[in-house]
Amino acid sequence: MHGAIAVLAFHHVYQPLGDSIVLSAIVAGIPLYILFILLALLRLPAWLSALVAMLSAAVLAAVVWGMPLGLDVSATTEGMANGLWPISWIVLNAVFFHNLTIASGDFDVIRRSLTRLTEDRRVQALLVAFCFGALMEGIAGFGAPVAISAAILASLGFEPISAAVLALLANTAPVAFGSIGIPVVTLGLLTAPIIGHGAADQTPVTLALSAMVGRQLPVFSIIIPAFLIVVLAGWKRMVEVLPAVLTAGVVFAVVQFLVSNFIGPELTDVLAALFSMAAVALLLRVWKPRALWGFAADRVAAPPGAAPRLRSVGAAVAQVVDPPGRVVRAYMMYVILVVVILIGQMGNLPFFSGSPAGNVKNALHTPANITADFKCGQPAFKLCPNPWIGPRPTVDAGAFKFPFWRFQWPG
Repeated sequence: MHGAIAVLAFHHVYQPLGDSIVLSAIVAGIPLYILFILLALLRLPAWLSALVAMLSAAVLAAVVWGMPLGLDVSATTEGMANGLWPISWIVLNAVFFHNLTIASGDFDVIRRSLTRLTEDRRVQALLVAFCFGALMEGIAGFGAPVAISAAILASLGFEPISAAVLALLANTAPVAFGSIGIPVVTLGLLTAPIIGHGAADQTPVTLALSAMVGRQLPVFSIIIPAFLIVVLAGWKRMVEVLPAVLTAGVVFAVVQFLVSNFIGPELTDVLAALFSMAAVALLLRVWKPRALWGFAADRVAAPPGAAPRLRSVGAAVAQVVDPPGRVVRAYMMYVILVVVILIGQMGNLPFFSGSPAGNVKNALHTPANITADFKCGQPAFKLCPNPWIGPRPTVDAGAFKFPFWRFQWPG
């Protein structure tokens, strides 16, 4: 091929409207405005609202930012593909996993095991809203943790509004990592090309982002349990259960920091929640609140001259006493999930990332995804030295670029 092929590169202009960053930012937010209006005001289905918002973003990219039509269509279809794989794939399996725990009865076993640990409402809120809610965030995400933990609290006798507020507040600690780390993984997928890294460098970028998030969140993870109890029962009542509050928050924060910095975002919430839950359960074996705290409806009538006492909430809810083996089996599903994800992430762990050939990292792949690598010239199986989106057009025939789709299975 002797003739030069001109490939018009797209240079991203950040202030296309009157050289005003404010006006440009307002226009750039139009797809978000459309999404919120269609969802919140017009009550349209989520898939339809998202589709209209996506099309509006594609139109704005072409009309306002001047993105070439071919590149606009390519970027839109790649975004759709990434929405299907791995994001939708993870969501589908997370929902399937949760439904499996319900169908097998494991979810009820776990709920009963939590309620039997204590009859104090404050510690119940810690275990269900904070610890178990974080576990659900790491498994299912997407609003399910708040709904599930609030429903459990309501079944224990919490007021529905109070249960919803506690579940929402507790979800502050784990929500940044979401279901199997989807928010951080997606951020890495979108950030890697912007900072000059190709698709092959997505994993290091994701791990770096995971580490940064994991160095900021632990501070809030320590505060949230205390704030949760203050909202529920007041400052003085929170101090009475300070050992449980500190145990839940500190253990969660430490594990959150370690996992996000040395393993990755996928297991951060799951492991932090499991360790925090186990730590509080162990604490309750050697420590109990001096006085049980409950709602007015929990108090039963006492004989004349006797002090009122709390109704046995745990016994009322957990009438079925599960054998230890059944409880272990219920939690084993989460243990298996952790092990499987760890195996898939072994190639990214620091102690497996050495250079010798044949090591674990070379034997495993990065997490499943779909990428559009841009191939150059002839033969068409070498990566381009520069991305298609560049500052200048090129007239080099050997630098002609076209998308090459690569489907990568997990593990």
